[in-house]
Amino acid sequence: MSVSRMQVLRYRVHAQELDRPTNQDRRPDDAAVLDLGAQDTGPDGALWALAVRGVPVTAHHWPQELALAWTVRASPHAYRRADLPAVQKALRPYSEADAAKRLLSAAAPLKAAGIPALDAMATVATTMRDVVTEPIVKGALSTRMTAELTEPYMRWCAACRATHLYEMPFRMGALHGGLELEPDTSPPVVRRIPRWPAGQVGNLERLSGDGDGSVDLLRNLLHLLGPLTPAQAATYLDGAVRDVKARWPHDAVDVTVDGRPASMLKGDLAALQDPPARPVVRLLGPYDLYLQGRDRDVLVPDTTRHKALWPVIGRPGAVLVDGEIVGTWRPRAKGKQLALELDEWVPWSRGTRTAVRVEHERLAEFRGVTPT
Repeated sequence: MSVSRMQVLRYRVHAQELDRPTNQDRRPDDAAVLDLGAQDTGPDGALWALAVRGVPVTAHHWPQELALAWTVRASPHAYRRADLPAVQKALRPYSEADAAKRLLSAAAPLKAAGIPALDAMATVATTMRDVVTEPIVKGALSTRMTAELTEPYMRWCAACRATHLYEMPFRMGALHGGLELEPDTSPPVVRRIPRWPAGQVGNLERLSGDGDGSVDLLRNLLHLLGPLTPAQAATYLDGAVRDVKARWPHDAVDVTVDGRPASMLKGDLAALQDPPARPVVRLLGPYDLYLQGRDRDVLVPDTTRHKALWPVIGRPGAVLVDGEIVGTWRPRAKGKQLALELDEWVPWSRGTRTAVRVEHERLAEFRGVTPT
């Protein structure tokens, strides 16, 4: 099956529920993006991602139905609290090679010391679980972990002017140790997850069968960010392409996007071929799932715009109009007032400007301030 770029964008808008109006009766955990995890980076992170999908949440109240943990790419993501054990199972590396790839620079010294990457992750997880008996600030936890583990786990940090645990094993070990992040803490506070199954502490054994249980990252990726390739999925996960190919869903079928090969779940083909064309304008946060696909040239064909939308440091938000990114936005807060700095990539219509003002008011209400 062949589809156009516009069909893909409209499909993703609908699959990710960006076309839903706000419903005050909707539960805080009623959002499809939580199947994959909503990244919580910056003030307009996970909760704003839910708000623009019609969930009645605000920046100043973290719902008890949600939990926050370091997960994919070692970044903080929000999930349904009830899903955390399943998320931990889904995040277990696919193989030793896959585990080493996810550990990045920590993998080489561990390998040189004869410590398999999977064993290292399990050791960090169990040690961290033992250390965290009450909520603890990340820096204090790092100091405690440094005292517990041996040299191959450590590195010299020029910024801190101290020796401490490599960052990737530290962050990835947390959920495998049954630990979550306390929302709205900076620096982050790590704490035990209530009633965490003892059998899952440091357990990195993979599930048998084709899928990953109730939380299946590859299937959820294909459903929410498809069509995509195994290489793009591996990049999203910081995983090994070979292992992703080996676990590719059996019901993924070949499609082409403007002539380029990709895959899609068979059950989503009808929605991809005929996606709803609902006019929608949204101010997406810098790390919104809609912006996280690894086929950036599909989302933004003008590659000269990529550096502006995805800089290494200090990402802006994106202005979404009917599936297209038509500009960027940055918040400019002063006291209890919130202004927006807008960069229009194309001439905006009067209707778009009006809709952006409405979304500006929505963002201000979400933050509990006044739009200016």
